[in-house]
Amino acid sequence: MKRFLLMAMIVVGTTTAALPAQSGGLELPPYKRLKLPNGMTLLLMERHALPLVGFRVIVNAGPVADPAGQEGLASLTAALLRKGTKARSADQFSAQLDFVGGQFGAFVTPDYANIAAQFMKKDVGTGLDLLADALQNATFPQEEVTKLVQQQVDGIKAAKDQALAVLPRYFNAYLYGPHLYARPTDGDEKSLLASTRDAIVRFYQVNYTPGNTILALVGDFDRAEMEKMVSQKFAPWPVQKASAITVPNAADIQGKRLLLVDKPDATQTYYSIGNIGVTRTNRDRVALRVVNTVFGGRFASMLNTELRINSGLTYGASSYFDERKSRGPFVISTYTRTATTEKAMDMTLEVLKRLHEKGVSQEELDLAKNYIKGQFPPTIETSGQLASQLAQMEFYGLDEREINDLYPQIDAMTLPDAQRVIRQYYPLDNLVFVVIGKASEIGTVMRKYAPQVDARAITEPGYWSVPPSARTSP
Repeated sequence: MKRFLLMAMIVVGTTTAALPAQSGGLELPPYKRLKLPNGMTLLLMERHALPLVGFRVIVNAGPVADPAGQEGLASLTAALLRKGTKARSADQFSAQLDFVGGQFGAFVTPDYANIAAQFMKKDVGTGLDLLADALQNATFPQEEVTKLVQQQVDGIKAAKDQALAVLPRYFNAYLYGPHLYARPTDGDEKSLLASTRDAIVRFYQVNYTPGNTILALVGDFDRAEMEKMVSQKFAPWPVQKASAITVPNAADIQGKRLLLVDKPDATQTYYSIGNIGVTRTNRDRVALRVVNTVFGGRFASMLNTELRINSGLTYGASSYFDERKSRGPFVISTYTRTATTEKAMDMTLEVLKRLHEKGVSQEELDLAKNYIKGQFPPTIETSGQLASQLAQMEFYGLDEREINDLYPQIDAMTLPDAQRVIRQYYPLDNLVFVVIGKASEIGTVMRKYAPQVDARAITEPGYWSVPPSARTSP
């Protein structure tokens, strides 16, 4: 019942957290940033609309820290944080969480590990207890490790029956090759089995340190009281030098190359096309968001209009820039019937070429600007969303200007700006293709798109093989 009441409050009680500014833009509410004596970063924002507190933790312990051959170690570590501590068994942790109707989940992105939690105001002490216990005292019981590893391996095998689910993993692996970003965030069938409990414990001890950790709290609390509570809960966490994790920027892929993943029972072809993109702090990130909204970022985009609405070749086509600490991928993705593979891929490339040759119109630019302004505010409404925003900004070295200056930057963008970012960031002659489909029917036509065509079966473990000598380690 408590969990139901909490979820009901979340659904019906959200309020816009970013306040309208006099200029008609957005203004991030004030928050306090401080460093605890042990080096942990704390971000506190009071929001009293609802008796809820949202927690977000970012630990600089993502898949880029996985040892080569043990990809998935970061993911396993994050998922096991609540599966047993020095003070609580996995069942006790879950029972206490359920009793107060709280939420607690952990996952990884390519750059970091992330814990998302939410509790009612009256239960925030319990929430801090659970969070502090998981971060400082996780024990990783062998039975929980064994169970999770098998679940993850089974999940990967099942996902390969659904090409759409694994297409991004094949694309990342093939695009980045020996680079750290090639590593699958959740590992693969072989690397997970090599991730022992001892390896997980070592990863946790080395990477889960206060200096590696950002904690953001947003909600119904007194800031001074919350600062005192957090300081007390995390005071036992000792200062420890964290291992340095350096992720160099990947270089653009030159020319064209293609990976064909054979799925003999496929009735549709799934494909991604792209190259290395931009960082989270790229100076043109707002202009890119506007242009990409026109090109492939909404239902009425150029890609979706041509491939779905006008031709009926697919149920959806899109593009995106995955902005990361270092340069993330730029990706165009869609799918089509096996028989229309060539037609759909040709049309995708034609739309990309048209973007370069004709650019975008003033009307398209204005519609995209208004679309972003309408879609963005609901992403920072709840305490959890705001806490996530604060933690991410801190991790990437950004500040409140990321919110406060968004609308002015959107408004200031011109057609020449759009044309410049198209030329600079949208690849045309240098492209990487990853195609999953029935190779016996589409294999021959693939050489039309790239002089280098690599092939593998979807039943092979992993997503792309990189020679050990070419791998990089943190």
